[in-house]
Amino acid sequence: MTTSYVVLRSDTVAVVVTDDDAMPRIVHWGPPVPDDGAYDALLDVAIPQGSLDVAVPMGILPEHARGWSAYGGISVHRGDGTSWAPLLSRTASTHHGGSFAWHGTDDRARISVAVELALDEHGVLLVRTSLTNDGGATLHVAGVVPVLPLPHRAVEVLTLTGRWAREDVETRTVLEVGALALENRRGRTSHEVQPTLMAGTRAFAQESGEVWAAHLAWSGDHAARAEVLPDGRRLLSVSELLLPGELRLAPGDTYAAPEVHAAYSAHGLNGISDAFHAHVRARPGHPRTPRPVLLNTWEAVYFNHDLAELTRLADAAAEVGVERFVLDDGWFRGRGDDTSSLGDWYVDTAKYPDGLDPLVDHVTGLGMQFGLWVEPEMVNPDSDLFRAHPDWVLGLDGVEQVMARHQVVLDLARPEVSAYLFERLDALLTAHDIAYLKWDMNRDLVAAGGRDGAAGVHAQTLALYDLLDRLRRAHPAVEIESCASGGGRVDLGIAARTDRFWTSDCNDALERQSIQRGFSYLVPPELMGAHIGGEWAHTTARRQWFPFRAATAFFGHLGLEWNLLHASAEDRAAVAETIARHKALRHLLHHGRTVRVDHPDGSALVHGVVAHDRGEALFSYAQLTAPDRTAPAPMRLVGLDPDRAYRVERLLLPGANWAPGKHEPSWYAEGLEASGALLAQLGVPVGIHVPEQATLVHVRAL
Repeated sequence: MTTSYVVLRSDTVAVVVTDDDAMPRIVHWGPPVPDDGAYDALLDVAIPQGSLDVAVPMGILPEHARGWSAYGGISVHRGDGTSWAPLLSRTASTHHGGSFAWHGTDDRARISVAVELALDEHGVLLVRTSLTNDGGATLHVAGVVPVLPLPHRAVEVLTLTGRWAREDVETRTVLEVGALALENRRGRTSHEVQPTLMAGTRAFAQESGEVWAAHLAWSGDHAARAEVLPDGRRLLSVSELLLPGELRLAPGDTYAAPEVHAAYSAHGLNGISDAFHAHVRARPGHPRTPRPVLLNTWEAVYFNHDLAELTRLADAAAEVGVERFVLDDGWFRGRGDDTSSLGDWYVDTAKYPDGLDPLVDHVTGLGMQFGLWVEPEMVNPDSDLFRAHPDWVLGLDGVEQVMARHQVVLDLARPEVSAYLFERLDALLTAHDIAYLKWDMNRDLVAAGGRDGAAGVHAQTLALYDLLDRLRRAHPAVEIESCASGGGRVDLGIAARTDRFWTSDCNDALERQSIQRGFSYLVPPELMGAHIGGEWAHTTARRQWFPFRAATAFFGHLGLEWNLLHASAEDRAAVAETIARHKALRHLLHHGRTVRVDHPDGSALVHGVVAHDRGEALFSYAQLTAPDRTAPAPMRLVGLDPDRAYRVERLLLPGANWAPGKHEPSWYAEGLEASGALLAQLGVPVGIHVPEQATLVHVRAL
C-alpha cells in the first residue's frame, strides 16, 4: 500500500497527514516544514524485541484491530457484543486548500466514519469526527475519541482546574510516564476541569517555548488526557465523555463528535492565545460593536426588588456612564429568595404592578440598554411549573432527586419542555425592549436520566444548543451572556451561541487577577465579563481599595456589581472617570493582542494589550501579595515594534497616585521615551507596591 501525504499550512503551522487506505495519521503538527517527500524514510521507526511485529499506527481515531492498546479511538459495540473493534478502509478522501476529509467503512462492523481536518489562517486546527451506524441493529457508542500526536520534546502539561469562585487555576505537570487524565461528569463544562490542555517543551512560559494546545468545543461532560506510551510516543486528547448507555445509534443514525480546536505556538503561551483569539474573533457572529459598560443588580439589591430604588439606581448608573442596565434574579412571579418560582417566567405583579415596562422605559429613556436575568434550564419544586409538570425534570424513576440551590433540572430534550421555554422567553423579548439576556445555570447535572431512563447529558446539551439557536434566530439583535454560577460553562461550543461570559461569581480583584489570566488563554477580553464590585467582596470578605478593583476589571468587558446608591459621591466620581477612560481605550482593549509577561517575581502579574499595528498598548503591573524583594523588578513591555520609538506614561485611575515608597521613578511624573527594543528588554522601573495595588501604563508610538 502506497502512502500519500497531505500538508495543511498556515503562516505559523504545518499539519502533515497520511492519505491512504487506512485511518489517517497526523505525522507532524507544529512549525512549518518543507514538503521534500522524505516522510516515508523519516517515519520508518525501529521495532524492539518483545513487541508486536509492526509499528502500531497512531491514527486520528486509532484502532484496536491494528494493535492499538492505549487510549482513544472508537469505542462501540452491539447488543450481542460484536462490532467492538472496527477496522476502517478508505472509501473517499478530498483535499482542498486548508482542509482534508477522509471517509472510511468497515463492512464487518457495519459502521462508517468521517474525519475532517481544517487549518484556518490563524493556525487553529479543527478536528471533526463522526460515526454512522450502517447495520440493522442498534449501535452502542461509548466514545469517539480523536488523538493528536505530540513530539517527544513536549514533556510538560498545563491544565486549568479550580472550583466555584476560583476558576482557571493553573497547574503544571511534568509527564514522563503514564497519563494525566482529567474527567468531568458534572453535566456542564464545569468550574473544576476546563476542556483545555496545553503541553509544551520543558518550562515553557508566556513568551518562550513551544506549546501545543487542544480545546473541546462542548458544554457537557468531557475527558482530557495527555499520555506517554511505552514506546515514548506522546498524545493529547479532548473528547466528550459519554455515560453508560447514553448514546445509542439506531440504524442509519450518525453521531457527530464535538469539534476539537487545536493550536501550536513557537512563542510560548502568548502564541496560543494569539491563535485562539484570532480564531474566535473571526466567527461571523462575533460582537463587532463596542462592548457596553453594564451594571448588574445582583450584588446591588439581590432579591429585594423595589421599583423606586431600581429607578434611582438606573439614574445613578446613567450618570456614571453605564450603557446597559441588567435586572438580575427576583423579577418573576413569587420569587422572594432562591427556594421557589424558577420556571414561572412571568413578571411578578406584586413587585411590578404595571409589569416591567415602567422600569424598561425608564432605563431606555436614559439612553441605556435593558438586560434581564433568566435561568431557563432549572425549576424549583416550589413552582407552578413543577406542580403542573413534575415529570419534566431530569432524574431516575424511584430515586429521590439530588437538590442543589433548591432546584432541579428541566429535561430540555423533551419537545414540550423546550417549546414552553421558547414560548416564555420569546414572549418576554417580544413584549419588552430587552437587548440582553444573562442566561444563568446554577447547578450540576447528577443522575440526569431522560424520559427513557438513560443518561441524558448528551441530549440535554444538544437541546440547549437548539433552544439558544432558535431564540437567536427569532431575536438576532439580543445578546446573551453565558453564566453558570460564574465560569462553570466556558467553552467554544456555548461561545458559538453567546456574546459574553460571566467569568466568575467572585468579584474579589485579587482572585480575579489569576482567574482572568487563565481565562485569557482561550477567550479574547471583549467576551470576559469583568465587574467592579463594592469595597467589600461578597465571596471572600476582603476589602480592597478602588484603584485595584478598577484596574483589574479595566481590561475585560467592563461592568459594575455595586449599589451606587450606597456609594459615596467620591466613589461615584471615581467610577465615572474610570468608565470614561475605559471607553476611550475600548478600541485597543477589545481588539488588540493580549500579551502576558514573564515576570521574575511571582508575587506580581504583568500583562497588557497591544494594538495589532503596534502603535499603542496598555499594560498592567498588579502586585498580588508582598513582593519577594524590597524593590520591584522592572516591568518589561513586550509585543511592541523594537525599531519604533514610544511615549510611556502612567494611566492614573482615581485614587491610584498614592505611593508607599520614599521615591518614585521619574517617569511616573514626566513620562519617558524609548524604543520598543529597550522597553521589552530593560523594561521600565516601577514604584514600590503594597499587596493589592496596580499600576497601568499607556504606551503610544511617536
